[in-house]
Amino acid sequence: MNSGTASLYRPARLALCFLLAVQMAQAGESAYFLERADATGLEFQHFNGAAGRFQLPEIMGPGVALLDYDNDGDLDVFLVQGAVLASASHPPGSKPLNNRLYRNDLINDRDAGGVLRFVDVSAEAGLDRVDYGMGVAAGDFDGDGWVDLYLTIFAPNRLLRNNGHGGFVDVTERAGVGDSGWSVSAAFVDFDRDGRLDLYIGNYVQQNPKRDKPCQAPSSAPDYCTPAVFQAEPDRLYRNLGDGRFRDVSSDSGIDAVKMPALGVLALDANVDGWPDIYVANDATPNLLWINQGDGRFREDALYAGVAVNMEGAAEGSMGVAAGDFDEDGDPDLFMTHLTGETNTLYVNNGEGWFEDRTIATALAAPSKAYTGFGTAWLDFDNDGWLDLFVANGEVSVVRALPDRQGRSSVLAQPDQLFANRGGKAFDDVSVAAGLPGLAPQVGRGVAVGDLDNDGDDDILVANNDGPAQLLLNQVGQRSRWIGLDVRDKVGAPALGAEIEVRMDDGRRMRRTVRTDGSYASAGDPRVRVGLGKSGAVAAVRVRWPDGSSRDLPTPPLDRYVSVRWSGDAEGR
Repeated sequence: MNSGTASLYRPARLALCFLLAVQMAQAGESAYFLERADATGLEFQHFNGAAGRFQLPEIMGPGVALLDYDNDGDLDVFLVQGAVLASASHPPGSKPLNNRLYRNDLINDRDAGGVLRFVDVSAEAGLDRVDYGMGVAAGDFDGDGWVDLYLTIFAPNRLLRNNGHGGFVDVTERAGVGDSGWSVSAAFVDFDRDGRLDLYIGNYVQQNPKRDKPCQAPSSAPDYCTPAVFQAEPDRLYRNLGDGRFRDVSSDSGIDAVKMPALGVLALDANVDGWPDIYVANDATPNLLWINQGDGRFREDALYAGVAVNMEGAAEGSMGVAAGDFDEDGDPDLFMTHLTGETNTLYVNNGEGWFEDRTIATALAAPSKAYTGFGTAWLDFDNDGWLDLFVANGEVSVVRALPDRQGRSSVLAQPDQLFANRGGKAFDDVSVAAGLPGLAPQVGRGVAVGDLDNDGDDDILVANNDGPAQLLLNQVGQRSRWIGLDVRDKVGAPALGAEIEVRMDDGRRMRRTVRTDGSYASAGDPRVRVGLGKSGAVAAVRVRWPDGSSRDLPTPPLDRYVSVRWSGDAEGR
């Protein structure tokens, strides 16, 4: 993961961005997003345990999750915490180093709109154990209508069952999913379409802090190792047996036939055949596309499909991944984040599961070359119906000078970026207008997108390495009309994998997927929002359920969420 040398023009670019942001503020223009973490009660500081030994785990986390753990209709926040590594000490005066759950006590005011207020409920939720956390996946694995959590840890992972009474219970041992590899990202996916959520775990490399391998930057200064220094771990696939237990089907499915250092994981129907496939972003090695054969087995097809390497045939330092139909042609496209000196990559789907690298053609290459991207997400920040892109940036290599505390300095910090979709053809870097350069740069990692204040637009939660969480509240999306669908399965849990198509009377077709996975080590809002922008009236809405069946829905009301159950009619709320 060593990026080599620093960009020579980065300082000038940052200075220009800051100047433009100041000029915008002086002109009285409002930013697209405002940072409101501390103001709403999300007072969280990640600790990476760095002590000058440049141990690889300390630059990898953390992830973040948005979930409605108490089923009250608004999104709560789960933030992954680090811990003390070998030779490190607990930060003085800090809170206990455990993961944090913040309950959203949203105040719905007819005049002021949704007023956010978060309350730390970690203790009463039973989240007092200290782990060196990496990421989190969210899904209702036991079908009781309450969203559960799977934690990836630099140690055996843990499955936390939501007890429906405000707390979580560790059921890892009974479930049989305490994978002991170094996992970073995981995804709940019903790969066999039996109505139960299975679990895919992306494992990274074998690394023991007690037996560190010293590495150096090109300047000969101590630095973080690349993944090539370590042996890769095989990924794992667990099939849900429906009785609270899982069976390891990694061998039967073919998943464990390949060992790559996995960082980003998501499920998508790449070839649009109705079966969920799995895409894995690997660090500095070819990526993997597991095509579902419909019989419990998978075929690895990334090279043939065009998503293993970039257009130059080079494997990149892939971290985050997002899937979305940005060009409105009916199939999922893939976006990847990469290292400084590389570019982020956009793979465009032709509708049959074959992809083309269109990064340069869509103007996404040059703006990303000076940054190292991690968490990423498709979102429609202005509710015009076209999916935009957000990227959280943060270095992984000390390339200019040793930081003040060897591994815990702003040397690794970089500003985040927002790219606006221009009609499915190209993207504009609108980071300045979004207000991102005006924020203190952080070491960005996990990203989760969701509507935290229930006003119909996409907000962004960023988890930063050894820094504060950032809550970017959308200030512009609610100016456009929108429809919102809360798509649920038969027991009332989010119907992960369901596909939504909204057809407008002017011919536009917007497609969205009910998902929580993707990004980097994080879980997002499963609800679907479709901005209408300047389009005409909604002509039809169709949902394709995870089992392959389809259903036409009544035309939903505008500017509100509608609950849709797998059986029964749509209900407004």
